[in-house]
Amino acid sequence: MISRTSRRGMAVLAAASMLGITSCSESGDDAEETAGGPGSLVTERTLTGTAALPSASRTHLITYLSDGADRRPTLVSGTVAIPGGEAPDGGWPVISWAHGTTGVGDACAPSADTPGGPAHSYVSRTTAMLDRWVADGYAVVQTDYEGLGTPGGHPYMNGDSAADSVVDIVRAARQLDPGVGTRWVAMGHSQGGHAALYAAARGEDRAPELELQGAVAFAPGSRTSETAEYYATAGPAIGPALGFLPVLLLGAQAADPSIDADAMLTDASRPLLDAARTGCMDDIREVASTVPVDQVFAPDADLESLREYYAGQEVEPLTLAVPTLVVQGSDDALVLRPVTDQVTAALCSNGADLTYRVYDGADHRAVLEESVEDVRAFVDGVRAGEAQDGTCG
Repeated sequence: MISRTSRRGMAVLAAASMLGITSCSESGDDAEETAGGPGSLVTERTLTGTAALPSASRTHLITYLSDGADRRPTLVSGTVAIPGGEAPDGGWPVISWAHGTTGVGDACAPSADTPGGPAHSYVSRTTAMLDRWVADGYAVVQTDYEGLGTPGGHPYMNGDSAADSVVDIVRAARQLDPGVGTRWVAMGHSQGGHAALYAAARGEDRAPELELQGAVAFAPGSRTSETAEYYATAGPAIGPALGFLPVLLLGAQAADPSIDADAMLTDASRPLLDAARTGCMDDIREVASTVPVDQVFAPDADLESLREYYAGQEVEPLTLAVPTLVVQGSDDALVLRPVTDQVTAALCSNGADLTYRVYDGADHRAVLEESVEDVRAFVDGVRAGEAQDGTCG
């Protein structure tokens, strides 16, 4: 019988072969030996094209080890962009970016982006924003998350898995290039804003050898525990958000196999799952437009298990350990301002050193550009060790 450890080693090698990545070692045996603890660099190759940051001296596609939603070792992919010139004393400061919702299929991984790719409309926007950071001398690392670009399902909005991926890619980047420093900032949007908040709470304990200086959460996703109740209303208001339902269902199933996504849906809505398994968000939205809003959940759907799972992924109970900036657009139709108002109030009540900024007229994606100056000032401040003008009282 093959042990679980051996299966993990085999999965590492299989994934490296699937991705076409050159191992950091010369042989298959050495590649398996490379697979150590969390943050261990497994494979790497130089990346060119759309997924590379234009201002970087070079961008690498890597795989590294982290911990999955089941708290066992898992292989994760991502990119590392290195600035030009020589590293300063102490190494390049690091931005560890957590991306927003692209989907649950491997084609939706940002590291796989192409000009006509299924997630390009979103990824191209974050690439432009992140390129400013690498141009200013930051090493920018971007995790794909567990199960996006590597074997296994993607546990969408699982706080521990996402935070670990965000932290461990910094460790892997330092193995890749010794010029990458220990000081870093977690930063993310939407799904990634949720991940950034979890990293702000867990990152210092996860990697005490690194110095997490702060976190930035753009329109952080939350209230996923209300998914079942919301979609079960069967009203017209759920139509615009229906594209997120299969991602939430398959994400929960990836983390907890006892949740059966197919059994929850009707024959009329089950094509949403097919679209999510084969495409990304634009593809899912196209199918969602054809699903009757009053025929979503099967009459005997086990919605309680879905609610209980996502109740364990909410951000309000977190105790943030580092200064944190939350930015929100007033016209965001996906992450609503009143919800983020409540989330930030809850985090403040937990003792957070938190600054909250709202941008009038900004929608879910526009907040990325509207908040540039405030985000830059915040990062400069936490790097300098300056007290932030927080909003927690």
